[in-house]
Amino acid sequence: NISGALCISQAWPGMARTIYNDHKRFLETYLTPYPGFFFTGDGAYRTRKGYYQLTGRLDDIINISGHRLGTAEVEDVVNHHVAVAESAVIGYPHEIKGEGKMLNFLPLKHLAWGYGTAAGNGYTQETLAAELQELISKKIAKYAAPDYVQVMHAGCSSTLA
Repeated sequence: NISGALCISQAWPGMARTIYNDHKRFLETYLTPYPGFFFTGDGAYRTRKGYYQLTGRLDDIINISGHRLGTAEVEDVVNHHVAVAESAVIGYPHEIKGEGKMLNFLPLKHLAWGYGTAAGNGYTQETLAAELQELISKKIAKYAAPDYVQVMHAGCSSTLA
C-alpha cells in the first residue's frame, strides 16, 4: 500500500501539448516535477493487489488563517465515515481567515432521510454534520473543520465538483 503522485510514463498527444501562451509553465508544471514522466496533478493510492484509487488534486489547496490545507485530506477523512458515500471540500473567500471551507457530501443510499432522522440510524442532518466536523477536528486539526456542512441528496441537480 502506497500513496503518491499519479504520473504517466508516456503522455499521448491528446492529453496536453502546452498551456496557451505559456509553454514554459506547461513544462514546469507537468514535465519537470518527475523527469521522464507526465505529472497529472492528481494523488493516488495503490493497494497491495495493484488497485488504484485517485485521492484528489495535489494542487487544490485552501489557505485558512495561514494554514495550507489540501482539500483531499479533508475529503479522505470524511469519506471513511460510515454514512458518507462521497464528498467535496470547497474554499470560498472569508473576511477574517482569508479562505473558509464548506463541506458538501452525499450520504449513502441506505440513509434515507425522513423528517429529522435517517432510517434507524439516529442521525439528523445536524447531528451528522456535527459528527463530521468533530471527526475532522480530531483527525487533522481544529482549524480544518469546515465552517459549513451541506448534505446533498441523490437526484439533486447540483454537482459535487
